[in-house]
Amino acid sequence: MSGLLASVRSVDEAMTARDGGADIIDCKDPDHGALGALPVDVITDIVSAVAGTRPTSATTGDAVNGPRQLHDAVCRTAACGVDYVKFGVFDIEAVRAQYEVLRGLGTEHRLIAVCFVDLFDPTPLLPALAATGIHGIMLDTAHKRGPALTALWRSRQIADVINIVQRHGLLCGLAGRLGLADIAHLLPLGADYLGFRSALCGGDRRKQIDHSALARVCCAMHETPPRTSPQRLAVSAP
Repeated sequence: MSGLLASVRSVDEAMTARDGGADIIDCKDPDHGALGALPVDVITDIVSAVAGTRPTSATTGDAVNGPRQLHDAVCRTAACGVDYVKFGVFDIEAVRAQYEVLRGLGTEHRLIAVCFVDLFDPTPLLPALAATGIHGIMLDTAHKRGPALTALWRSRQIADVINIVQRHGLLCGLAGRLGLADIAHLLPLGADYLGFRSALCGGDRRKQIDHSALARVCCAMHETPPRTSPQRLAVSAP
């Protein structure tokens, strides 16, 4: 069954998300782009507050392109104690230049490559990304005022990527302005988790997480019959 990833920007939001039913607490600053990085002290405080009751993740930021930038951003974020570190795949050539660094980082940290389908089709990159030793791949959208993932890709195309990623033994997540209406279409595809921010904030990702909006998303996640698939979100040693 797909888990619910809630992107949060503060300890208060993290507690709201955890107590409201989120399965993964994702640290992200919505004011600074698709993968805006929170200050390391805020991430550390969130991890401490969650205290191992849920897996945690954090983003490295949008402006991470060169191999050295990626290495430093991943290490800085991982040092906060999160279970997963999410980095962006914004450019095909840039990520190809990062493969060697990723192979080294993937042995030490649980990395999630976030691929933005409104920038390019990441499907041809999936085998090479998987071979670097990363832990998972997420489909998302870079432009948060633009179309949602489900408006850009058909269910069949999304399902094909999920199958490719999971055949390589990686986690696969879906995000990108997902709303309540998307849940019934996406859960049967068998992704390991669905990620939300705007839908938890009444449609405006820069506002605070709203208890009632979170409850509606959780309810929709649990009411939709999922495809039978293994639960793979538990944290284990890399």
